[in-house]
Amino acid sequence: METFDPAELPELLKLYYRRLFPYAQYYRWLNYGGVIKNYFQNREFSFTLKDDIYIRYQSFNNQSELEKEMQKMNPYKIDIGAVYSHRPNQHNTVKLGAFQAQEKELVFDIDMTDYDDVRRCCSSADICSKCWTLMTMAIRIIDRALKEDFGFKHRLWVYSGRRGVHCWVCDESVRKLSSAVRSGIVEYLSLVKGGQDVKKKVHLSEKIHPFVSKSINIIKKYFQEYALVDQDILENKESWDKILALVPETIHETLQQNFPKYHNSLQRWEYLMKAISLQDSTKNDKCGPYLEWEIMLQYCFPRLDINVSKGINHLLKSPFSVHPKTGRISVPIDLQKVEQFDPFTVPTISSLCRELDAISINDEGKEGNEAESDIKRRTRENFFLNASKMLIIMHGLHNLDYKKTSLAPYIKVFEQFLENLDKSRKGELLKKSDLQKDF
Repeated sequence: METFDPAELPELLKLYYRRLFPYAQYYRWLNYGGVIKNYFQNREFSFTLKDDIYIRYQSFNNQSELEKEMQKMNPYKIDIGAVYSHRPNQHNTVKLGAFQAQEKELVFDIDMTDYDDVRRCCSSADICSKCWTLMTMAIRIIDRALKEDFGFKHRLWVYSGRRGVHCWVCDESVRKLSSAVRSGIVEYLSLVKGGQDVKKKVHLSEKIHPFVSKSINIIKKYFQEYALVDQDILENKESWDKILALVPETIHETLQQNFPKYHNSLQRWEYLMKAISLQDSTKNDKCGPYLEWEIMLQYCFPRLDINVSKGINHLLKSPFSVHPKTGRISVPIDLQKVEQFDPFTVPTISSLCRELDAISINDEGKEGNEAESDIKRRTRENFFLNASKMLIIMHGLHNLDYKKTSLAPYIKVFEQFLENLDKSRKGELLKKSDLQKDF
Protein backbone atom coordinates (compact mmCIF):
# COMPACT_ATOMS: atom_id res chain seq x y z
CA MET A 1 0.00 0.00 0.00
CA GLU A 2 1.18 3.48 -0.94
CA THR A 3 2.84 5.34 1.95
CA PHE A 4 0.98 8.46 3.01
CA ASP A 5 2.73 11.73 3.81
CA PRO A 6 0.43 14.14 5.73
CA ALA A 7 2.47 17.09 4.39
CA GLU A 8 1.10 16.32 0.91
CA LEU A 9 -2.52 16.35 2.09
CA PRO A 10 -3.50 19.92 0.98
CA GLU A 11 -2.52 19.20 -2.63
CA LEU A 12 -3.93 15.67 -2.63
CA LEU A 13 -7.30 16.87 -1.27
CA LYS A 14 -7.67 19.31 -4.17
CA LEU A 15 -7.36 16.42 -6.61
CA TYR A 16 -9.56 14.11 -4.53
CA TYR A 17 -12.46 16.58 -4.25
CA ARG A 18 -12.13 17.59 -7.89
CA ARG A 19 -11.87 14.16 -9.47
CA LEU A 20 -12.77 11.33 -7.08
CA PHE A 21 -15.38 12.28 -4.47
CA PRO A 22 -18.73 10.62 -5.43
CA TYR A 23 -20.92 13.75 -5.28
CA ALA A 24 -23.85 12.34 -7.27
CA GLN A 25 -24.24 9.25 -5.05
CA TYR A 26 -23.62 11.30 -1.90
CA TYR A 27 -26.37 13.78 -2.79
CA ARG A 28 -28.68 10.95 -3.81
CA TRP A 29 -28.24 9.46 -0.32
CA LEU A 30 -28.81 12.58 1.77
CA ASN A 31 -31.60 13.94 -0.44
CA TYR A 32 -33.64 10.74 0.11
CA GLY A 33 -35.48 11.07 -3.19
CA GLY A 34 -36.39 14.70 -2.56
CA VAL A 35 -39.68 13.47 -1.07
CA ILE A 36 -39.54 15.76 1.97
CA LYS A 37 -39.24 19.47 1.17
CA ASN A 38 -35.91 21.08 2.16
CA TYR A 39 -34.59 17.82 3.62
CA PHE A 40 -31.15 18.23 2.07
CA GLN A 41 -31.16 22.03 2.43
CA ASN A 42 -31.78 21.81 6.19
CA ARG A 43 -28.99 19.27 6.78
CA GLU A 44 -25.95 20.34 8.77
CA PHE A 45 -22.45 19.65 7.47
CA SER A 46 -19.33 20.59 9.36
CA PHE A 47 -15.85 20.98 7.88
CA THR A 48 -12.54 20.66 9.67
CA LEU A 49 -9.90 22.59 7.74
CA LYS A 50 -6.11 22.67 7.97
CA ASP A 51 -4.72 23.53 11.45
CA ASP A 52 -7.96 22.25 13.08
CA ILE A 53 -10.12 25.16 11.95
CA TYR A 54 -13.63 23.91 12.60
CA ILE A 55 -16.68 25.26 10.74
CA ARG A 56 -20.13 24.13 11.87
CA TYR A 57 -23.62 24.79 10.49
CA GLN A 58 -22.75 24.55 6.81
CA SER A 59 -25.73 23.83 4.54
CA PHE A 60 -26.30 23.73 0.80
CA ASN A 61 -29.18 24.12 -1.66
CA ASN A 62 -28.17 21.32 -3.99
CA GLN A 63 -25.40 19.00 -5.16
CA SER A 64 -23.73 21.69 -7.25
CA GLU A 65 -23.46 24.09 -4.29
CA LEU A 66 -22.05 21.35 -2.03
CA GLU A 67 -19.55 20.41 -4.72
CA LYS A 68 -18.34 23.99 -5.26
CA GLU A 69 -17.90 24.61 -1.54
CA MET A 70 -16.01 21.36 -0.95
CA GLN A 71 -13.68 22.09 -3.86
CA LYS A 72 -13.13 25.60 -2.54
CA MET A 73 -12.55 24.62 1.12
CA ASN A 74 -10.88 21.19 0.59
CA PRO A 75 -11.84 20.03 4.12
CA TYR A 76 -9.52 17.70 6.05
CA LYS A 77 -12.63 16.11 7.55
CA ILE A 78 -16.36 16.22 6.84
CA ASP A 79 -18.97 15.55 9.52
CA ILE A 80 -22.69 15.08 8.95
CA GLY A 81 -25.23 16.39 11.46
CA ALA A 82 -28.99 16.51 11.79
CA VAL A 83 -31.75 17.84 9.57
CA TYR A 84 -32.89 21.02 11.31
CA SER A 85 -36.09 23.06 11.41
CA HIS A 86 -34.32 25.84 9.49
CA ARG A 87 -31.29 26.07 7.23
CA PRO A 88 -28.21 25.63 9.43
CA ASN A 89 -26.26 28.39 7.66
CA GLN A 90 -29.01 30.81 8.73
CA HIS A 91 -29.24 29.61 12.35
CA ASN A 92 -28.11 33.00 13.69
CA THR A 93 -31.09 34.73 12.08
CA VAL A 94 -33.65 32.38 13.67
CA LYS A 95 -35.49 33.28 16.87
CA LEU A 96 -33.81 31.90 19.99
CA GLY A 97 -34.99 28.34 20.68
CA ALA A 98 -36.68 27.92 17.29
CA PHE A 99 -33.65 26.30 15.61
CA GLN A 100 -34.08 22.61 16.46
CA ALA A 101 -32.60 19.30 15.28
CA GLN A 102 -35.55 17.33 13.93
CA GLU A 103 -34.28 14.19 12.23
CA LYS A 104 -31.15 12.17 11.72
CA GLU A 105 -30.07 8.63 10.88
CA LEU A 106 -29.56 6.40 13.92
CA VAL A 107 -25.78 6.13 14.10
CA PHE A 108 -23.32 3.89 15.93
CA ASP A 109 -19.63 4.50 16.53
CA ILE A 110 -17.36 1.60 17.55
CA ASP A 111 -13.78 2.55 18.34
CA MET A 112 -10.92 0.12 18.95
CA THR A 113 -9.50 2.21 21.82
CA ASP A 114 -12.52 1.18 23.93
CA TYR A 115 -11.16 -2.39 23.91
CA ASP A 116 -7.70 -1.49 25.27
CA ASP A 117 -8.32 -3.39 28.52
CA VAL A 118 -8.88 -6.66 26.61
CA ARG A 119 -6.63 -6.54 23.52
CA ARG A 120 -2.97 -7.44 23.93
CA CYS A 121 -1.53 -6.81 20.46
CA CYS A 122 -2.08 -3.04 20.21
CA SER A 123 -3.27 -0.05 22.21
CA SER A 124 -4.54 3.48 21.67
CA ALA A 125 -4.89 4.36 17.94
CA ASP A 126 -2.93 1.34 16.71
CA ILE A 127 -4.65 -1.61 15.06
CA CYS A 128 -3.50 -4.86 13.43
CA SER A 129 -5.10 -7.89 11.79
CA LYS A 130 -5.15 -9.68 15.17
CA CYS A 131 -7.44 -7.16 16.85
CA TRP A 132 -9.47 -6.16 13.77
CA THR A 133 -11.52 -9.33 14.42
CA LEU A 134 -13.16 -7.30 17.23
CA MET A 135 -14.65 -5.00 14.56
CA THR A 136 -15.76 -7.99 12.47
CA MET A 137 -17.59 -9.43 15.50
CA ALA A 138 -19.06 -6.00 16.35
CA ILE A 139 -20.51 -5.58 12.84
CA ARG A 140 -21.92 -9.11 12.82
CA ILE A 141 -23.52 -8.79 16.30
CA ILE A 142 -24.96 -5.27 15.96
CA ASP A 143 -26.10 -5.70 12.36
CA ARG A 144 -27.93 -8.96 13.14
CA ALA A 145 -29.79 -7.25 15.99
CA LEU A 146 -30.67 -4.15 13.97
CA LYS A 147 -32.01 -6.32 11.16
CA GLU A 148 -33.70 -9.17 13.04
CA ASP A 149 -34.61 -7.74 16.46
CA PHE A 150 -35.62 -4.24 15.31
CA GLY A 151 -36.51 -4.84 11.66
CA PHE A 152 -34.31 -2.03 10.33
CA LYS A 153 -33.64 -2.48 6.61
CA HIS A 154 -31.18 0.18 5.48
CA ARG A 155 -27.90 -0.12 7.36
CA LEU A 156 -24.74 1.43 5.95
CA TRP A 157 -21.53 0.26 7.64
CA VAL A 158 -18.48 2.44 7.07
CA TYR A 159 -14.79 2.12 8.00
CA SER A 160 -13.70 5.21 9.95
CA GLY A 161 -10.35 5.48 8.15
CA ARG A 162 -8.26 4.55 11.16
CA ARG A 163 -9.33 2.36 14.07
CA GLY A 164 -13.07 1.81 14.02
CA VAL A 165 -16.39 1.49 12.22
CA HIS A 166 -19.59 3.51 11.99
CA CYS A 167 -23.13 2.44 11.18
CA TRP A 168 -25.85 4.65 9.64
CA VAL A 169 -29.40 3.29 9.94
CA CYS A 170 -31.35 5.20 7.29
CA ASP A 171 -34.93 3.87 7.34
CA GLU A 172 -37.44 6.73 7.16
CA SER A 173 -39.12 5.77 10.47
CA VAL A 174 -35.72 5.50 12.21
CA ARG A 175 -34.64 9.00 11.17
CA LYS A 176 -37.64 10.38 13.06
CA LEU A 177 -36.86 8.61 16.38
CA SER A 178 -36.62 10.67 19.55
CA SER A 179 -33.48 10.83 21.66
CA ALA A 180 -35.17 8.70 24.36
CA VAL A 181 -35.96 5.88 21.90
CA ARG A 182 -32.41 6.01 20.50
CA SER A 183 -31.09 5.69 24.07
CA GLY A 184 -33.31 2.66 24.59
CA ILE A 185 -31.96 0.97 21.46
CA VAL A 186 -28.33 1.56 22.50
CA GLU A 187 -29.10 0.31 26.00
CA TYR A 188 -30.55 -2.89 24.49
CA LEU A 189 -27.34 -3.35 22.47
CA SER A 190 -24.99 -2.77 25.44
CA LEU A 191 -23.76 -5.58 27.69
CA VAL A 192 -20.26 -4.42 28.72
CA LYS A 193 -20.72 -1.84 31.48
CA GLY A 194 -18.40 -0.01 33.87
CA GLY A 195 -15.28 2.13 33.61
CA GLN A 196 -11.60 1.33 34.07
CA ASP A 197 -11.98 0.63 37.79
CA VAL A 198 -14.66 -2.02 37.24
CA LYS A 199 -13.04 -5.40 36.69
CA LYS A 200 -16.10 -7.53 35.92
CA LYS A 201 -18.07 -5.64 33.28
CA VAL A 202 -20.63 -8.27 32.21
CA HIS A 203 -23.31 -9.69 34.52
CA LEU A 204 -25.90 -12.06 33.08
CA SER A 205 -29.13 -12.94 34.84
CA GLU A 206 -30.36 -16.54 35.04
CA LYS A 207 -32.95 -15.84 32.37
CA ILE A 208 -30.95 -15.27 29.20
CA HIS A 209 -32.39 -12.90 26.62
CA PRO A 210 -32.32 -14.22 23.02
CA PHE A 211 -30.13 -11.21 22.06
CA VAL A 212 -27.43 -12.51 24.42
CA SER A 213 -27.56 -16.13 23.22
CA LYS A 214 -27.53 -15.05 19.55
CA SER A 215 -24.56 -12.77 20.21
CA ILE A 216 -22.72 -15.61 21.95
CA ASN A 217 -23.34 -17.85 18.93
CA ILE A 218 -21.58 -15.27 16.76
CA ILE A 219 -18.67 -14.86 19.21
CA LYS A 220 -18.18 -18.65 19.41
CA LYS A 221 -17.31 -18.70 15.68
CA TYR A 222 -14.33 -16.43 16.33
CA PHE A 223 -13.40 -16.97 19.98
CA GLN A 224 -10.84 -19.75 19.73
CA GLU A 225 -8.86 -18.24 16.86
CA TYR A 226 -9.18 -14.65 18.07
CA ALA A 227 -8.95 -14.85 21.87
CA LEU A 228 -7.00 -18.04 22.53
CA VAL A 229 -4.61 -18.01 19.56
CA ASP A 230 -4.18 -14.44 18.25
CA GLN A 231 -4.65 -12.59 21.56
CA ASP A 232 -3.34 -15.50 23.66
CA ILE A 233 -5.38 -14.31 26.65
CA LEU A 234 -3.98 -16.97 28.99
CA GLU A 235 -0.37 -16.81 27.80
CA ASN A 236 1.30 -15.87 31.12
CA LYS A 237 0.53 -14.90 34.71
CA GLU A 238 -0.02 -11.25 33.87
CA SER A 239 -2.67 -12.12 31.28
CA TRP A 240 -4.41 -14.89 33.22
CA ASP A 241 -4.63 -12.73 36.35
CA LYS A 242 -7.09 -10.53 34.42
CA ILE A 243 -9.30 -13.57 33.80
CA LEU A 244 -8.98 -14.74 37.41
CA ALA A 245 -10.41 -11.38 38.51
CA LEU A 246 -13.65 -12.49 36.83
CA VAL A 247 -13.94 -15.91 38.50
CA PRO A 248 -14.60 -16.99 42.14
CA GLU A 249 -11.67 -16.52 44.53
CA THR A 250 -12.22 -20.05 45.83
CA ILE A 251 -10.63 -21.49 42.70
CA HIS A 252 -7.83 -18.89 42.27
CA GLU A 253 -5.23 -20.96 44.12
CA THR A 254 -5.97 -24.14 42.15
CA LEU A 255 -5.83 -22.28 38.85
CA GLN A 256 -2.58 -20.48 39.74
CA GLN A 257 -0.99 -23.83 40.65
CA ASN A 258 -2.18 -25.69 37.56
CA PHE A 259 -2.07 -23.13 34.77
CA PRO A 260 1.75 -23.39 34.38
CA LYS A 261 1.39 -27.15 33.71
CA TYR A 262 -0.43 -26.41 30.45
CA HIS A 263 1.35 -25.31 27.28
CA ASN A 264 -0.93 -22.67 25.81
CA SER A 265 -4.10 -20.62 26.14
CA LEU A 266 -6.25 -23.28 24.45
CA GLN A 267 -5.34 -25.89 27.06
CA ARG A 268 -5.64 -23.44 29.96
CA TRP A 269 -9.08 -22.31 28.77
CA GLU A 270 -10.25 -25.94 28.68
CA TYR A 271 -8.93 -26.46 32.21
CA LEU A 272 -10.58 -23.22 33.40
CA MET A 273 -13.97 -24.35 32.03
CA LYS A 274 -13.66 -27.67 33.90
CA ALA A 275 -12.77 -25.86 37.15
CA ILE A 276 -15.76 -23.50 36.75
CA SER A 277 -18.16 -26.38 36.04
CA LEU A 278 -17.20 -28.02 39.35
CA GLN A 279 -18.16 -24.88 41.33
CA ASP A 280 -21.49 -24.64 43.15
CA SER A 281 -23.01 -21.53 41.55
CA THR A 282 -25.68 -21.18 44.26
CA LYS A 283 -23.03 -20.37 46.90
CA ASN A 284 -21.01 -17.89 44.83
CA ASP A 285 -22.28 -14.75 43.15
CA LYS A 286 -19.16 -14.63 40.95
CA CYS A 287 -19.87 -18.05 39.57
CA GLY A 288 -23.28 -17.80 37.98
CA PRO A 289 -24.42 -20.43 35.48
CA TYR A 290 -23.13 -18.32 32.58
CA LEU A 291 -19.63 -17.39 33.77
CA GLU A 292 -18.02 -18.74 30.58
CA TRP A 293 -20.31 -16.51 28.50
CA GLU A 294 -19.61 -13.48 30.71
CA ILE A 295 -15.85 -13.84 30.12
CA MET A 296 -16.36 -14.28 26.37
CA LEU A 297 -18.62 -11.23 26.22
CA GLN A 298 -16.21 -9.08 28.23
CA TYR A 299 -13.39 -9.92 25.80
CA CYS A 300 -15.34 -9.85 22.52
CA PHE A 301 -18.69 -8.03 22.73
CA PRO A 302 -19.10 -4.64 20.91
CA ARG A 303 -18.47 -1.48 22.91
CA LEU A 304 -20.65 1.37 21.67
CA ASP A 305 -20.21 5.10 22.24
CA ILE A 306 -23.67 5.74 23.72
CA ASN A 307 -23.56 9.54 23.36
CA VAL A 308 -22.98 9.37 19.60
CA SER A 309 -26.13 7.26 19.15
CA LYS A 310 -28.59 8.96 21.47
CA GLY A 311 -28.10 12.60 20.42
CA ILE A 312 -30.02 13.69 17.32
CA ASN A 313 -27.73 16.70 16.85
CA HIS A 314 -24.53 14.69 17.32
CA LEU A 315 -22.12 14.93 14.38
CA LEU A 316 -20.49 11.86 12.84
CA LYS A 317 -17.70 11.59 10.30
CA SER A 318 -18.97 11.37 6.76
CA PRO A 319 -18.44 8.40 4.44
CA PHE A 320 -15.73 9.14 1.83
CA SER A 321 -14.00 11.56 4.18
CA VAL A 322 -10.18 11.25 4.24
CA HIS A 323 -8.50 10.44 7.55
CA PRO A 324 -5.83 13.14 7.95
CA LYS A 325 -3.49 10.89 9.99
CA THR A 326 -3.60 7.71 7.89
CA GLY A 327 -4.73 9.13 4.54
CA ARG A 328 -7.23 6.25 4.28
CA ILE A 329 -10.66 6.88 2.81
CA SER A 330 -13.69 6.28 5.00
CA VAL A 331 -15.22 3.59 2.78
CA PRO A 332 -18.46 1.57 3.01
CA ILE A 333 -18.10 -2.07 4.09
CA ASP A 334 -19.80 -4.82 2.09
CA LEU A 335 -21.97 -6.80 4.54
CA GLN A 336 -21.58 -9.87 2.31
CA LYS A 337 -17.80 -9.74 2.82
CA VAL A 338 -17.25 -8.49 6.37
CA GLU A 339 -14.68 -11.20 7.11
CA GLN A 340 -12.67 -10.24 4.01
CA PHE A 341 -12.59 -6.52 4.83
CA ASP A 342 -9.01 -5.46 5.54
CA PRO A 343 -8.41 -1.88 6.75
CA PHE A 344 -4.82 -2.07 5.53
CA THR A 345 -5.88 -2.55 1.89
CA VAL A 346 -8.30 0.39 1.95
CA PRO A 347 -7.07 2.97 -0.59
CA THR A 348 -5.26 6.02 0.73
CA ILE A 349 -5.59 9.42 -0.88
CA SER A 350 -1.93 9.07 -1.98
CA SER A 351 -2.50 5.72 -3.70
CA LEU A 352 -5.63 7.01 -5.48
CA CYS A 353 -3.86 10.11 -6.77
CA ARG A 354 -0.95 7.97 -8.02
CA GLU A 355 -3.50 5.77 -9.79
CA LEU A 356 -4.93 8.86 -11.49
CA ASP A 357 -1.43 9.88 -12.59
CA ALA A 358 -0.81 6.41 -14.02
CA ILE A 359 -4.13 6.54 -15.91
CA SER A 360 -3.24 9.96 -17.42
CA ILE A 361 0.23 8.75 -18.51
CA ASN A 362 -1.28 5.57 -19.95
CA ASP A 363 -3.93 7.51 -21.86
CA GLU A 364 -1.30 9.89 -23.27
CA GLY A 365 0.80 6.92 -24.38
CA LYS A 366 -2.15 5.38 -26.17
CA GLU A 367 -2.87 8.65 -27.94
CA GLY A 368 0.78 8.99 -29.02
CA ASN A 369 0.74 5.55 -30.61
CA GLU A 370 -2.32 6.24 -32.70
CA ALA A 371 -1.80 7.70 -36.16
CA GLU A 372 -4.21 10.56 -36.61
CA SER A 373 -5.27 12.18 -39.83
CA ASP A 374 -4.80 15.95 -40.22
CA ILE A 375 -8.55 16.47 -40.07
CA LYS A 376 -8.80 14.57 -36.79
CA ARG A 377 -5.85 16.47 -35.37
CA ARG A 378 -7.27 19.84 -36.41
CA THR A 379 -10.65 18.92 -34.96
CA ARG A 380 -8.97 18.03 -31.71
CA GLU A 381 -7.05 21.31 -31.60
CA ASN A 382 -10.23 23.30 -32.19
CA PHE A 383 -11.91 21.26 -29.50
CA PHE A 384 -9.23 22.20 -26.95
CA LEU A 385 -9.62 25.89 -27.85
CA ASN A 386 -13.24 25.81 -26.81
CA ALA A 387 -12.48 26.25 -23.11
CA SER A 388 -15.99 26.48 -21.73
CA LYS A 389 -17.15 23.31 -23.47
CA MET A 390 -14.00 21.57 -22.34
CA LEU A 391 -14.63 22.45 -18.70
CA ILE A 392 -18.13 21.01 -18.85
CA ILE A 393 -16.93 17.82 -20.50
CA MET A 394 -13.96 17.43 -18.15
CA HIS A 395 -16.24 17.92 -15.16
CA GLY A 396 -18.37 15.02 -16.39
CA LEU A 397 -15.31 12.87 -17.04
CA HIS A 398 -13.77 13.68 -13.68
CA ASN A 399 -16.88 12.47 -11.93
CA LEU A 400 -16.23 9.06 -13.49
CA ASP A 401 -12.49 8.99 -12.74
CA TYR A 402 -13.06 6.92 -9.58
CA LYS A 403 -14.22 4.03 -11.82
CA LYS A 404 -10.63 3.58 -12.98
CA THR A 405 -9.25 3.45 -9.42
CA SER A 406 -9.33 1.12 -6.40
CA LEU A 407 -12.11 3.31 -4.93
CA ALA A 408 -14.56 1.85 -7.50
CA PRO A 409 -15.60 -1.34 -5.60
CA TYR A 410 -16.37 0.68 -2.46
CA ILE A 411 -18.55 3.13 -4.39
CA LYS A 412 -20.31 0.12 -5.90
CA VAL A 413 -21.19 -1.07 -2.36
CA PHE A 414 -22.56 2.43 -1.66
CA GLU A 415 -24.60 2.40 -4.89
CA GLN A 416 -26.12 -0.98 -3.98
CA PHE A 417 -27.16 0.48 -0.63
CA LEU A 418 -28.75 3.48 -2.43
CA GLU A 419 -30.51 1.14 -4.86
CA ASN A 420 -32.17 -0.67 -1.95
CA LEU A 421 -33.18 2.67 -0.40
CA ASP A 422 -34.78 3.75 -3.70
CA LYS A 423 -36.66 0.46 -4.11
CA SER A 424 -37.99 0.68 -0.56
CA ARG A 425 -39.10 4.30 -1.05
CA LYS A 426 -40.90 3.47 -4.32
CA GLY A 427 -42.56 0.52 -2.58
CA GLU A 428 -43.83 2.80 0.21
CA LEU A 429 -45.18 5.33 -2.31
CA LEU A 430 -47.02 2.57 -4.20
CA LYS A 431 -48.54 1.32 -0.93
CA LYS A 432 -49.76 4.83 -0.10
CA SER A 433 -51.29 5.36 -3.54
CA ASP A 434 -53.04 1.95 -3.34
CA LEU A 435 -54.48 2.85 0.07
CA GLN A 436 -55.77 6.15 -1.27
CA LYS A 437 -57.46 4.30 -4.18
CA ASP A 438 -59.26 2.08 -1.65
CA PHE A 439 -61.07 5.06 -0.12
